[in-house]
Amino acid sequence: MSNKKRSPWAWIPTLYFAQGLPYVAVMTISVIMYKRLGISNTDIALYTSWLYLPWVIKPFWSPFVDLLKTKRWWVVTMQLLVGAGLAGIAFTIPASNFFQWSLAVFWLVAFSSATHDIAADGFYMLALDTHAQSMYVGIRSTFYRIATIAGQGLLIIVAGSLESSSGLKPAELQVKVSPEYSSQIVLPVEDSTTGTVTAVQSDEYLFEMTPSVVHLGTKTIPVDSLAIMKAYAIEHNTLNGFIPEEKVKVKAGDESWWSENVSTPLGGFIGRNFGEKKEGAKAHSVTGNAALVAVKLSKAPAPGEKIILNTSLDKGDKSIFINSGERVEFTSENWTKPAYILVQADSKLVKATEATFKGLSGNISFAWSITFFILAGFFLAIMLYHRFILPRPDSDKPAKEVTARTIFKEFFETFASFFKKKQVLIAIAFLLLYRFPEAQLVKLISPFLLDPKELGGMGLTTGQVGLVYGTVGIIGLTLGGIIGGFIAAKGGLKKWLWPMAWSISLTCATFVYLSVFQPDSLFIINLCVFIEQFGYGFGFTAYMLFMIYFSDGEHKTAHYAICTAFMALSMMLPGMAAGWLQELIGYKHFFFWIMICCISTIAVTAFIKVDENFGRKSVSKS
Repeated sequence: MSNKKRSPWAWIPTLYFAQGLPYVAVMTISVIMYKRLGISNTDIALYTSWLYLPWVIKPFWSPFVDLLKTKRWWVVTMQLLVGAGLAGIAFTIPASNFFQWSLAVFWLVAFSSATHDIAADGFYMLALDTHAQSMYVGIRSTFYRIATIAGQGLLIIVAGSLESSSGLKPAELQVKVSPEYSSQIVLPVEDSTTGTVTAVQSDEYLFEMTPSVVHLGTKTIPVDSLAIMKAYAIEHNTLNGFIPEEKVKVKAGDESWWSENVSTPLGGFIGRNFGEKKEGAKAHSVTGNAALVAVKLSKAPAPGEKIILNTSLDKGDKSIFINSGERVEFTSENWTKPAYILVQADSKLVKATEATFKGLSGNISFAWSITFFILAGFFLAIMLYHRFILPRPDSDKPAKEVTARTIFKEFFETFASFFKKKQVLIAIAFLLLYRFPEAQLVKLISPFLLDPKELGGMGLTTGQVGLVYGTVGIIGLTLGGIIGGFIAAKGGLKKWLWPMAWSISLTCATFVYLSVFQPDSLFIINLCVFIEQFGYGFGFTAYMLFMIYFSDGEHKTAHYAICTAFMALSMMLPGMAAGWLQELIGYKHFFFWIMICCISTIAVTAFIKVDENFGRKSVSKS
């Protein structure tokens, strides 16, 4: 089969799966890995947040991808570099100073992945006509999401399995929640600084959890009681070396200029004039029942040796969770004392349920090294696959006569050409405001579903939110994107632009309904979230296709990358203020505000102009 006739199904799914996976590895898997390897939350949050920077600034080097070599060459080469970088991470994990070295390699992977995104999006526009671009825009988004799910799920499962098989016998903790059980708070008897030698010595290493079965009542407890239990566990575990001491820097001082002169006065005005009138609900004075579980080791580790126990949910209801002590280290100096794990139930649980937690103590470094070696092997394999499968479109060619003398001139001209495009200001307004309502809504969906009804929320448990938003919502989002792509390919972007704009706007009304009536039916809640997410997925198709349409031209790869920068900005800026605004006016008025913001979506849609043939299948005349 010739390259020209090669089906897009042969390369689009794999190309965008490969685009999503390194992003997940850098942004999500790295956080989980560092947590398992004992890096403090402070350091994890600080250093991994900077890893997002390459995706933010990628438009600044996108002209080089447009000017030098072919997009096909960039795609294959970046996949090779990403694979090599992931292998480099695997090699650095066992090192003593692994945190510094692995972070450095993660940076290289992030820049390679961001460059791969530029090239892959450019290649997509070069290899397909506008009809095929419309048809497959939902497919590419779907496989990008599949990569996200695989990275956050499958790879973590692989690492967990390797941890389990390379260490001691897994420790098991069962937590049962029921209205029949007591909600009495019990603190350990032994002194938190000295502990007591209660473990029975054995010839083999074993972990003992006491109690091995925890019974929690559904009756809530005071927040202060939970705070005492958590402080006890953290103090005991820190003083005895079970967990590292967190470096928390709290700097007291006057309010910032922004808080004193802008946010506080503005917040007061908004709250007084537009906020919901409440009766002083005390929903935050109570929380879910909790219990401390002692963990003991049966045998002394060798001097200098660490035996690490990582405890996480194995199966059961996600509304039962570990509040503190999910990772503890046993050494020859502290093994005679118990470490403490604090387990807690969601305060909204009212029926009997249970969950099982598994404590793994394998070779953590070995497990994560193998996991990244597997990921590196996959990328090398997919690089070889794309080396032969990716088509070679005639339009995919480097710029002519590019020399070191002219490259910077071309670089700035590429940026300038974007802002010289016809209707560029309207296009930027569309990119920034089309998703203005959704950018605010998406930040508050999970908190709204979790918050109790006294605070205007839906009062769902963590496990229920995982089903409603994390499963049903994802299905709706994916179906909306796929159907939107196929429909746009049939009638063209111009024909479906308005239906998609109304779809992404009107479906927000489902949250107005939920906030006003607060139904108890889980089916109705699922249906509302499905409708809103389907509408967003369907309406977002128009946004993606407009970026492709507006980027078309001599420097389409670089111009598309600039469009994606505005896309990221359109989500970042409104999302930053969404939580602040919701706390001022309450959920009900916040969702009414979202509906008002839908005017911006309709307004910017009215001003853009799209060729009526863009996205439609051209019919050849015989």
